[in-house]
Amino acid sequence: MLRQAVFLAGGLGTRLKERTRSTPKPLLEVAGRPFLDTLLDEAARHGFNDILLLAGHFGEQVVARYDGRDWNGARIRVLRELEPLGTGGALRFALPYLAPAFLLANGDSFFDINLRALAAEVPDGGAAMALRNVAGDRYGRVHFTEGRVLGFHAPGEGVRGPINGGVYALSRAVAETIGPGKVSLEADIFPGLAAAGRIRGQLFDRYFIDIGVPQDFERAQIGLPLTLRRPAVFFDRDGVLNRDIGYLHRPGDFAWLEGAREAVRLCNDRGCYVFVVTNQAGVARGYYGEQNVRALHGWIDEQLAAAGAHVDRFEYCPHHPHGTVDGYARSCRRRKPQPGMILDLLDNWPVDVAKSFLIGNTQSDLDAAAAAGIAGHLYQGGDLEIFVAARLI
Repeated sequence: MLRQAVFLAGGLGTRLKERTRSTPKPLLEVAGRPFLDTLLDEAARHGFNDILLLAGHFGEQVVARYDGRDWNGARIRVLRELEPLGTGGALRFALPYLAPAFLLANGDSFFDINLRALAAEVPDGGAAMALRNVAGDRYGRVHFTEGRVLGFHAPGEGVRGPINGGVYALSRAVAETIGPGKVSLEADIFPGLAAAGRIRGQLFDRYFIDIGVPQDFERAQIGLPLTLRRPAVFFDRDGVLNRDIGYLHRPGDFAWLEGAREAVRLCNDRGCYVFVVTNQAGVARGYYGEQNVRALHGWIDEQLAAAGAHVDRFEYCPHHPHGTVDGYARSCRRRKPQPGMILDLLDNWPVDVAKSFLIGNTQSDLDAAAAAGIAGHLYQGGDLEIFVAARLI
């Protein structure tokens, strides 16, 4: 499972003129906050907990804002190059810090894709590249067929095809081949990899914006917040995602239900937030501890990552009014049928409530959804992916 995300944050931003005279491009405010903040949010919610920022121009500002911070559970480190090295040279500079495989993204563009789907496709010694069909002639085009990137064409050549979306899953072996001096990934490294058949491509029909020119910078002020306000799908856990054996807390006892991983992946691919909300009274009854719940959820996320999927947030309630463990034996606003877990998520995430729903297997789940103001659907078995697909807008 890829855990590292690397962002290229060293560009000069010359086309933005006055805006980047004293501010690095990734730190320009888009919709009221630094653009890079949004990219970090996306990486963290997809489960990348080791984030490396490669800074250059005005790099001291990137260091001051991010270095050493915890970002929604992810650790951030900043490396600052002392001279412009290009996108490839920046990777060579970062080589001692790179994982065997990692996510790589431009710090001045946002591509609303399922990052886990791309990360599941990185070939040994090569790259997986996110592609997007767009109109116009601002961007170069990618020669792409049967899942392979075969070459690249400069803007203005009149060639049709998708563009490079600036998000990659990359093998560390690629960085190891980069020579000295100023090197461009796009111009100097990727063409050779493509010619050798070592770049896989994935087309994504999702929102894309590059803030590198004034008109697109202004477009991002409106388009980005609209994109981030997403529908959410809330899943109960036991009896919906996995077989309910009663007080499950060990990975060895976990069994996925039919279509469960595929259902989560479908929600990810459609751009929905995915949340798990589960009562865990076994903690209050003394059968296991909260550390077991968290460990199991970490294991579930690793299983999902192998399928190109992820859960944005696991929420659980360890309380029960008839529990036997001090501190847990009480009623709780978060224990379903109370809506507290759902409401807490709605308070902290930009959710489109009207398009959101919960999938549960008990009346308690449906009552919690109704109390939170979202739709609830009773799942009673069968292929969960088909069940969810019929309810996605």
